[in-house]
Amino acid sequence: MIEFSVLDLSPILAGSDARQALHNSRDLARHAETWGYKRYWLAEHHNMPGIASSATAVAIGYVAEGTKTIRVGSGGIMLPNHAPLMIAEQFGTLESLYPGRIDLGLGRAPGTDQRTAQALRRYFNAADNFPQDVQELLAWFRPAIPNQAVRAVPGEGLNVPVWILGSSLFGAQVAAHFGLPFGFASHFAPDYLLEALKIYRDEFKPSEYLQRSYALAGVSTFAADTDAEARRLFSSAQQQFINLRRGTPTPLQPPIDDMDTYWTPREKAQVQHAQRRAVVGSPDTVRRGLAAFIAETGVDEVMIASQIFDHQARLRSFEIVAGLRESLAAERAA
Repeated sequence: MIEFSVLDLSPILAGSDARQALHNSRDLARHAETWGYKRYWLAEHHNMPGIASSATAVAIGYVAEGTKTIRVGSGGIMLPNHAPLMIAEQFGTLESLYPGRIDLGLGRAPGTDQRTAQALRRYFNAADNFPQDVQELLAWFRPAIPNQAVRAVPGEGLNVPVWILGSSLFGAQVAAHFGLPFGFASHFAPDYLLEALKIYRDEFKPSEYLQRSYALAGVSTFAADTDAEARRLFSSAQQQFINLRRGTPTPLQPPIDDMDTYWTPREKAQVQHAQRRAVVGSPDTVRRGLAAFIAETGVDEVMIASQIFDHQARLRSFEIVAGLRESLAAERAA
């Protein structure tokens, strides 16, 4: 049966704050655990008034403390923003506290604008050194050798699964080279999805971490009792996308009934292009959409992303998707 997981940006709602956003994330994770989702990932972004998960390792610990069995991790940590040793220590600490439940997904984008990247002390060519930083990070998790001068404590000798995440072909190549699981960000950047998956599978080298390729892909999914209500819920994410493109990011806004009053024709085309893999509708519509996505991509796991303003509606959306898992598995096996 194909696995379903959750990608959460811990949205800060208009009129609310980061504290409530993180409470909502932990509440969603608790529900996701009971509904059978495999993992719950939070993403690193900075200088975003609508995203509360900037201190990603801290947010992961908060969610892990409030759950029991679901895997919790990063989708992802933007590795060039950090020293690999510090990430090994942070995730070694999380693994020590919540053994067997922590994932470490790595990306190479800054997760922010250029000025904020400079404030993070991100050096100019950091992304170019991503493969070397991944290699260094993997080494910190290995058992220390005799007389090793610098060690990751906690971290060394711990089994923290490392994933490579990406929205282009480069991440697929890195994941294949190191023999690591791969996640593609098709929930917001679908252009290279199929090509990246092919490269990853064709070039994958078995490793001490993984003997066979394993790929997941993100899908923006908005499920409700009717197609019309799901499309309305989707408008919050559409507004967020447009506001970011306009250079005026905001907290997540309430849904609206007519997006044509909000965006220009050019902005509408941009959103529809970036979100063309989104699955929006009633349970039957969502089932058909996810079935088509799984059949086309052959992914091992689907990671559901849902930027929905109303927390109860967000819970309902994830509940609907969870209820479709068995029928989707049967269709895939047929």
